[in-house]
Amino acid sequence: MVRFDDIVEKASSYITEKDIGALRKAYVFAGQAHKGQVRRSGEPYLSHPLEVTGYLADMRLDKTTLVAALLHDVLEDTDMTPAAIREGFGPEVADLVEGVTKISRVQEVSPEVRRAETLRKIILAMTDDIRVIFIKLADRVHNLKTLRHLDEPKQRQIARETLDIYAPIANRLGMGRIRAELEDLSFRYVAPEEFAKISAAVEPQRKAAEADLEAMTKALEELIAANGLPAEVFSRVKRPYSVWSKMKKRDIGFDQVFDFLALRVITGSVKDCYAILGIIHQRWPHLPQRFRDFVAMPKPNLYQALHTTVITEGRKMFEIQIRTREMHDLAENGIAAHWRYKDEAASTPAGEDRRLHWLREMAALFEEKKNPQEFLRSLQTNLIPEEIYVFTPKGKVIDLPPGATALDFAFKIHTEVGLHAVGARVNGSPAPLKTPLRTGDIVEILTAPDKAPTRGMLRIAATSGARQALRRALDPKSRTSSVALGRRLWEKEVRKYDVPTALRREEEMAGRLRAALGPKAATLERFYQQAGVGRIVIDEKLIKAVFGPVPPRKPGLLGKAAARLIPRPGQRVRIEDLESQGIKLAKCCSPVKGEPVVGYLTAGQGLTVHSLRCPLVTREILDPLRLVDVTWAPSFAGTFKARLVVKSKDSPGVLARVAAAVAGLGGDIFKAEASTRGEGRARIRLDIRIRDTAQLEAISRKISGLKEVVSVERD
Repeated sequence: MVRFDDIVEKASSYITEKDIGALRKAYVFAGQAHKGQVRRSGEPYLSHPLEVTGYLADMRLDKTTLVAALLHDVLEDTDMTPAAIREGFGPEVADLVEGVTKISRVQEVSPEVRRAETLRKIILAMTDDIRVIFIKLADRVHNLKTLRHLDEPKQRQIARETLDIYAPIANRLGMGRIRAELEDLSFRYVAPEEFAKISAAVEPQRKAAEADLEAMTKALEELIAANGLPAEVFSRVKRPYSVWSKMKKRDIGFDQVFDFLALRVITGSVKDCYAILGIIHQRWPHLPQRFRDFVAMPKPNLYQALHTTVITEGRKMFEIQIRTREMHDLAENGIAAHWRYKDEAASTPAGEDRRLHWLREMAALFEEKKNPQEFLRSLQTNLIPEEIYVFTPKGKVIDLPPGATALDFAFKIHTEVGLHAVGARVNGSPAPLKTPLRTGDIVEILTAPDKAPTRGMLRIAATSGARQALRRALDPKSRTSSVALGRRLWEKEVRKYDVPTALRREEEMAGRLRAALGPKAATLERFYQQAGVGRIVIDEKLIKAVFGPVPPRKPGLLGKAAARLIPRPGQRVRIEDLESQGIKLAKCCSPVKGEPVVGYLTAGQGLTVHSLRCPLVTREILDPLRLVDVTWAPSFAGTFKARLVVKSKDSPGVLARVAAAVAGLGGDIFKAEASTRGEGRARIRLDIRIRDTAQLEAISRKISGLKEVVSVERD
């Protein structure tokens, strides 16, 4: 157990005697606040803040952080108030303690929502003062060390949350030491069987490796000394969690983990790093595909080192990392080390640090997208610091996450470049914007001033930054179409009832809607927009809630006849342009222009068009209250997908003749599958692109006319 005197001994090497006095005052305050409290382990509660503060003192963090660490649990677990901390220790310490406390107070039942809410609070707290996360990470390390005293479900929950949230954040901030502890401490609780297997495999190898590592360390030290270069050499065996993670991610066996044995060379300058690399490659052959220069091209979390894997005379493989002392400090402690070099007067160092560009991006994303699932998906991408490196034609390095496309590259260059992008050249060859990029690609983006972004580009973009920019650009158009659709749906429903004219006036109607629905109908436009995207269902129940018990309208004979023959204006939604109207065609039935269709309002997604032959419609699975009358506008032009199943005799050339029939009528086959059924029968499945049902029927008739064909059906 860490004692206060241990903290003083660590901290006195880099903070003043006056600062030690502030620490002592915080220690007394925390002791009084936690007096009589005991942890599950049976230790006095004060042992926990002492352990956390000791951990942060090892990282040489400033006095304010250490004071806040000693006090970090008093708001959550005692009767102390923020005002008392503010009065005794100042606003900076009070804000840090409140920031840590807010992260802990997440009570959501759903694990997914809980994770999103925890991440949101962490991100918002970090944008205020990055030191909040230093305290929270140290707090989590000590809690994991005492996790054995909790019941199994709680152990799994805390360990899973650590691997999902805290370890990736530590990784993104370049805090390698704390990330490794979080992962290893959590691993045994999240996957106990895998932990046991990996540990059983690693331990014998570790014992066998000690002699190999000792011999290699000595050989490397002698080689470096013989060349007159200053350096220290350290060795290590790969951690169980790191081994398991690599095996899982790359789908490889234990014997394919080439960096199981590793040595680290720490030297004085970048020049010495490259000099040592040169003499190592002269002495031992290296694996070219395993060489990484993170000095010239640092990782997004600013990690720097030279990595190489060599093969010794005994056919042993060793990974060797070469870095300067400053690089080593930054690799171990990440932004915490970088933060120490800043002026202490800057209370929000996050503003200038490149590591935190993603943090500001995520904070802005959450403001725009409150949906927990979308927020988590975006964070998943942004918390993974393994990047690819591509180049502009002028040689500038652009880092992107794995899976990023040329469109993501365009937005990384500049938002306007992304919004007006029409294509790309990758390594000198023309390429579409959806092209996935690889490290080393040279990418040029082609733009056109009259090009406008489309909703389809959202499916191409892999990075949250690109998607965020696209949504901002598309939202006005999308909102306008949603408002127009919502207005039509409302007017259609109101027309069914004998609502007095006075109640239909916009001012009166707006007030009644606001009273019935609250914030969803703060304005008429917001109400229409919410109805247009399916978040408000317009039905008889809503009409009565807004207007009271109004009677249904009874049309005369002429009106009934007209209603049967000619739909009233606005009574049906005309499908004119999918993108501008915010309408989608259902993938389950792939409706084609010309066939009977129905619209369905999906909450938060707008209007989806289904064919009346769709199983979801015929089996009455769709909620009838969300069904909307739709019809194809004669002017609507588009390409549709349809599937035909052709049953025929199994004779030579039948597939070619069927394909010729489709092509002869302007159809485009994009997928064809043929199989034999025995007894001289065959089955051909065609996925084709067509203009409308008239063209589809013509194609079906032509195929049916072939002498080998038995039947043609639409699937």
